[in-house]
Amino acid sequence: MRRFVLLTAFCLAVGCGADPGAVVPLDGDVDDETGADSSTGDAADAALGDASETSADASSEDAADAPPAKTKTVLRVHYPAGTKTVTLRGSTAPWTWEKGAAMTAGEGDTWTLETDALTADAEWKPLLDDSTWSRGPNYKVKVGTTVDVWPHFVTVKGKVEKRWPAFASTALSSTRGVWVYYPPTYLENARARFPVVYMHDGQNLFDPSLAFGGNEWKVDETMDAAAEDGSIREAIVVGPENTSQRIYEYTPTSNASYSPSGGGDLYLKLLVDELKPKVDSELRTLTARESTVIIGSSLGGLISAYAGTKKAATFGLIGAMSPSTWWDGKAILGLVSASKDAASHPLKVYVDSGDSGSSSDDMANTKLLADAYRSIGYVDDVTLKYVVQKGATHSEVYWAQRLPGALSFLLGAR
Repeated sequence: MRRFVLLTAFCLAVGCGADPGAVVPLDGDVDDETGADSSTGDAADAALGDASETSADASSEDAADAPPAKTKTVLRVHYPAGTKTVTLRGSTAPWTWEKGAAMTAGEGDTWTLETDALTADAEWKPLLDDSTWSRGPNYKVKVGTTVDVWPHFVTVKGKVEKRWPAFASTALSSTRGVWVYYPPTYLENARARFPVVYMHDGQNLFDPSLAFGGNEWKVDETMDAAAEDGSIREAIVVGPENTSQRIYEYTPTSNASYSPSGGGDLYLKLLVDELKPKVDSELRTLTARESTVIIGSSLGGLISAYAGTKKAATFGLIGAMSPSTWWDGKAILGLVSASKDAASHPLKVYVDSGDSGSSSDDMANTKLLADAYRSIGYVDDVTLKYVVQKGATHSEVYWAQRLPGALSFLLGAR
């Protein structure tokens, strides 16, 4: 250990002719004993005390000057590139937007880059052969984190098909067509899995020639645009068609003015026990409730809200657009308010209406539904989104306009 002893103090202790202001470095370990007699010990102890403080200060300065510990940042791109390579470009050193950094190919079509040179949060994008950029907005990474992405590079639009033209339900003793929308990444990247959005009235979702009044929801256009701008997570959309028994299937309770009615539990059985298992077994889905949406309008909004009270373990994300809250003496309000167990609640709920047309799109009752959710703990703009569209009537035209905001709240951005 190196200590610096003031010669001034040493001379006071033993006497010498040296300059009292000089500092003498003593190499090697130094005993606490100075060799001075007892009559001069206090001065020597004071000198050694000063030396100890100087040594501690030097150690602190050395620690402060030491370089910070390096933090590893890991980026993983999951993509079946075939014979191509994957690189990345980014906003912050050690990356640039001008030239790609090589990623390392691994098992399962995983490309990895690890670095301890990133010192600030960054935006980045993967490229194929350092020439074809991934589609959609930039990805983001924080220093010291691991980020996994499942990009697509060439596919611009998703695909719509009537995947099951005659889906048979034992619960309802009926058959119906089921439409499916596949997002762009689904078509290109076989490693990617997706949330699923279950929407009622499937014939109204994609094709104006089939939709009620010739007005479709433009679901595929909405989802394709979101895949480009990142405003909504890419998702599979599953749309079972309605049947001649729509009122029966979409109502949770019986209403003497409408017969038959109150078959909602059987319709939910179709969705949960018959359709969802088939979807999950045949398509690349994320199956947990936080990745499963149920959303609809009018009676479809009513049955979606009801699903949140009965099947929240399956549907964690609920969308009730212009819901028929008036049904059966507003029975849905009591069903929602009675859901006291927060652990069994849906994770997020979206409720909306217009304010024009017949009965102002049932706006007053829809507000009561939003209040019922608030009464059991839902928080506006966190777990509950309530929207009133000015000038909107009870129509597919306006539901199509509000759908992007509804899905953005429920699914979040990419």
